[in-house]
Formats: sequence, structure tokens, C-alpha cells
Amino acid sequence: MQLDELYRQVIMDHYQNPRNQGRLSDEAISVDLRNPSCGDEISLQMMVENGVVKDVRFKGSGCSISMASASMMTDAIKGKTIAEALELSREFREMVKGNEVDLDQLGELESLQGVSKFPARIKCATLAWQALERAADTDAVH
Repeated sequence: MQLDELYRQVIMDHYQNPRNQGRLSDEAISVDLRNPSCGDEISLQMMVENGVVKDVRFKGSGCSISMASASMMTDAIKGKTIAEALELSREFREMVKGNEVDLDQLGELESLQGVSKFPARIKCATLAWQALERAADTDAVH
């Protein structure tokens, strides 16, 4: 099996069987974003305790890239400190822009590396990450 095919399977698995989908309690940090160019939407909720992402959930609608990225992101940041989650976000954004990054750090997120060949899809892949960055910038986190 070629690497591209394996990556497609990982993306489709997260799209068809999203991890961490749903809502958290009302005291969770909540960010709603919409990509106006394609209509993708995400509602991200995070519970942060002592600077650590204790739980994270999302609801949304959109293309396979957008929803798979949200699913993978929630898996990747759970249990990490906010600083670690933001560093992962920075690495992910660099990767989808086609820049050199440490792919070992990204795990399954590496499967979205091909997005860099399709500039119009970069916004799809980074929507959930933008929501994470906004959530991390709230007073509730600090």
C-alpha cells in the first residue's frame, strides 16, 4: 500500500468515525468558527485544569479534511499542556503550508501533509486549530 493511500484511509477513518465529537458542560471554554470561503463550521469546547487540556470535544460540519483535522487535533491535544498544544498547532500549520517540520511529533496529523499541495484546502485543515488558538487565548485558560 502506498503512503498516499494510507494517509487517505486515516483521513477517511477520522471523517467517518470522528473522535471526541459532542459537547461538554456549560463551564467549558467554547469557540465557534466558520470558514466563509467554503462553509465549514466548528464548535470547539475545552476543559482546562492547571494549564492542561483535560477534555476536548467538537461539533461541526464540513468537508472530510476539516472534520478529520478536528478529530485528529482533539486526540492529539488531550492531556497536553496549553503550551504543548499551541506548539503542536504551530508545527501543524507549518506542515500544511509545506514547510519543514518534525513529522515524528505530529503522529497521525502527518496524514494531512498533502493539504499543502492544495492552498484552498489549508483553511479547511486549520479551522479546528484556529479554534484551539482562540480558546487558549481566553481568560479561562490563564
